[in-house]
Amino acid sequence: MKRYILEFFRRGLCAWGLGPLVLAVLYLFLPVEALTAREVSLGIFSLSALAFLAGGMNVIYQIERLPLMAAIGIHGGVLYVGYLGTYLLNGWLDWGRLPVLVFTAIFAVGYLAIWAVIYAILKRRTARVNALLRQKQQDLE
Repeated sequence: MKRYILEFFRRGLCAWGLGPLVLAVLYLFLPVEALTAREVSLGIFSLSALAFLAGGMNVIYQIERLPLMAAIGIHGGVLYVGYLGTYLLNGWLDWGRLPVLVFTAIFAVGYLAIWAVIYAILKRRTARVNALLRQKQQDLE
């Protein structure tokens, strides 16, 4: 377990610096007229923390005893709470039932779409490896 915690922190620290970079790009392209020092500081800190969390959470897929669906659920749940909290904290999402439901729907569709792409890629690679193995086996016979 200690190795997973260390790997979580290693990956999180690698991603930590991407948070302010993403925020800077957002602020460049969003129509923001003026920001207070508090808003900028909160944005930098919260996006850094979110990047740390998102980077570190990928270690969950290395835990072999954890079923894949459980790992996906934990990963998705933690990311959902992290993104929702960041958006609400920074005022990028209004507090209320409807905005949170819309955010939840968009997050779920995006998360499922990403996993569908990953699944398709892995399925294609697995089929290719299996075909190569069958060919090698036939060549040996």
